[in-house]
Amino acid sequence: MPARLATSLETAAPPRAPEFSDAVLRLRTLLADDLDAVNGQILARMESPVQLIPDLAGHLVNAGGKRIRPMLTLATARTLDYDGDDHVKLAAAVELIHGATLLHDDVVDGSALRRGARTANVIWGNKESVLVGDYVFSRAFELMVAAGDLRVLQVLSRASGVIAEGEVLQLTTQKNVATKFDTYIDVVEAKTAALFAGAAHAGAIIAGADGDAEEALRDYGRYFGVAYQLIDDALDYAGFDGDLGKNVGDDFREGKMTLPVVYAVARARAEEKPFWRRVIAEGRQTEADFEEAVSLMKRDDAIVDTVVCARQYTERALNALGKAPDGRYADALRDLVKTSLSRIA
Repeated sequence: MPARLATSLETAAPPRAPEFSDAVLRLRTLLADDLDAVNGQILARMESPVQLIPDLAGHLVNAGGKRIRPMLTLATARTLDYDGDDHVKLAAAVELIHGATLLHDDVVDGSALRRGARTANVIWGNKESVLVGDYVFSRAFELMVAAGDLRVLQVLSRASGVIAEGEVLQLTTQKNVATKFDTYIDVVEAKTAALFAGAAHAGAIIAGADGDAEEALRDYGRYFGVAYQLIDDALDYAGFDGDLGKNVGDDFREGKMTLPVVYAVARARAEEKPFWRRVIAEGRQTEADFEEAVSLMKRDDAIVDTVVCARQYTERALNALGKAPDGRYADALRDLVKTSLSRIA
């Protein structure tokens, strides 16, 4: 990591120990039995006599992933001492919603890598990915109904709609160098944070949380989701392919107005404005342009300030979680958000 960025991040991020991966592992260990049950639900729902469906959906499921969203559902329910099994159905539904959006996103973005593996649209085609994504969505809604709680159905169905709105809003900002901070946050709140919030909220509802605990856990998920996406966006300019599970610079090449770009464009000198219009608005890029963009971002602290913004959202998440019941599951959720910045520090 270049010296200037490392020095700045030392004040922007918490200590590296424990790492985010440690926090994920701790939560996975606490939820091991529940996660096994979630995986069983997902595999059962992917069965179909149309062989392409289990093949394509299985490719996505087997590609791995941290399972953060379903773990939020499981952990928030366990935080409230829930001892039923409907939280497993809801966690599986949350993961299927996420999987369906990934299948659709990869088609929209033309992505070639997902979690370090070739995307389904590259292997099977765009039409197949979209249609199987629709199938996965339908299975998610079946699981929501099976949980037998109308409020949960309302929360997760609403989250699914908001995610779609966020994707459309992102399309309107793509290549638009006039995009401002508030619009960017609106995109992130919708396309990423809505499912984090819905996942945590669903666990709270099914466990019978009172109004304060329900709101606290929902807000925890929301703020954590924003912080998580901010770090992902920063990693596109300051990370490695292994950190992202995709190629570094993909957002840049697609002309996405993520926060590092929003900051960089706003802080650019007059003579640099044409560069940003060419590479983002017009999409005319050379092999050297990505390095030039990163250099300008570092000079103007665009990446560092993205991490600072993520830290502010992690603090909001921790404050929200402080209003929920304490215990080992709450401690694990707290560690998860505390260490999330370590992915780039």
